[in-house]
Amino acid sequence: MINIVLFEPEIPGNTGNIMRTCVATNSRLHLIEPLGFSLDEKYIRRSGVNYIDNCDYTVYKNIDEFFEKNPNGEYYFLTRYGHKPHTSFDYSDEAKNLYFIFGKESTGIPPKILGPYIDRCMRMPMTDKVRALNLSNTVAIMVYEALRQRDFKGLEREEPHKSKTFIEDSSQEN
Repeated sequence: MINIVLFEPEIPGNTGNIMRTCVATNSRLHLIEPLGFSLDEKYIRRSGVNYIDNCDYTVYKNIDEFFEKNPNGEYYFLTRYGHKPHTSFDYSDEAKNLYFIFGKESTGIPPKILGPYIDRCMRMPMTDKVRALNLSNTVAIMVYEALRQRDFKGLEREEPHKSKTFIEDSSQEN
């Protein structure tokens, strides 16, 4: 299973977008308090559209509770201070529970949490003109890299709500 962990997220729109990504990818979401918003806020609903009710998520009081309740898995930390690109790890083993841990938008993940996992800290390559990518974009990139390595198992490869010949049929209409 692919798990997305948000450490103290602050922006409701980002979390709503991430919830939508989790539903689209069969990923599980873990939210570590304090949250910078209420999960009932209209911003969560707007960005998550009507998919939030299908999102499998758990809220934890703190990072210690998260680790205590999720002892089995491989933890990976996305941080601008990481030394390895996100593509340098092997996520292909479908039997493994992967936990991709992302920090809060303003300050990231504290170094005291990252320290013991320095070999699992990664950074997405980018220019020196940007400090970091948007959180919801980073989550989507990371989840889809892991899914790519797992050959997108369990995901639709064709649009399920239109015919397979939708483009061909529509391009012939006047």
